[in-house]
Amino acid sequence: MLDKQKCIWITGGSSGIGKNLALKMASKGYKVAISARTKKKLQQVKKKSENSRGSIHLYQLDITSKKNIKKSLNKIEKEIGEIGTVVLNAALNYPVNCKNFSSEILEKLMKVNYNGTVNCLDEIIKRFIKKKSGKIAVVSSLAGYIGFPYSSGYCPTKAALINLCESLRLDLKQYNIVLQVINPGFVKTPMTDKNDFFMPFLISAEKAAEYIYKGLKTNRFEIIFPKIFAYILKLLRILPYFILFPILKIISKNK
Repeated sequence: MLDKQKCIWITGGSSGIGKNLALKMASKGYKVAISARTKKKLQQVKKKSENSRGSIHLYQLDITSKKNIKKSLNKIEKEIGEIGTVVLNAALNYPVNCKNFSSEILEKLMKVNYNGTVNCLDEIIKRFIKKKSGKIAVVSSLAGYIGFPYSSGYCPTKAALINLCESLRLDLKQYNIVLQVINPGFVKTPMTDKNDFFMPFLISAEKAAEYIYKGLKTNRFEIIFPKIFAYILKLLRILPYFILFPILKIISKNK
């Protein structure tokens, strides 16, 4: 469940899913702290929330810096109050295939998508264990289910996050900390606009925010959407490869 007496921290809050979720939460009366690397984009989100029942507060942050994460969390709790829910959403994506395969690109994606999220968890888990309460939601992706063509940089980072959350869920429960993993399908954002392949069941960032908001009001482990696409992929990942690969070829055909 969500506690309106405590604030919500959303990383990657300057665009896409993070931005729309922040605006949704503010419209429902929550105090929301958003962080991202670009201050100007954060300010634009804050401006859009001016008539909301709640409020949005911005904090410029690069989640690859552990030292800055601690400073930002201290500042958030000093300025707007105790953090009750964290949504770790910040991520990068670069379409990668065999022609542009690069260890530097894969390392950069892992540094932000996985290691950056781990950096945030390192600090927030310590705080929540001390309080013996809190909710953590990690935004992964349905892309973490299967290795999609043209996504050899992105898919492994999301698969790692799903596995991490599975490992931590029961461990954190003993401290009254709820851990959820959010697995969206294709969502129209500046990040997915880079994709030059067909994206089935593509939905808007506003719709994604609605799904996430409803999911956060529960304590179920996995928040998935669109459900039809999610269940198709859950089925595909148990198929033998000689069946799976031809299907992926069709799904991932160029636009």
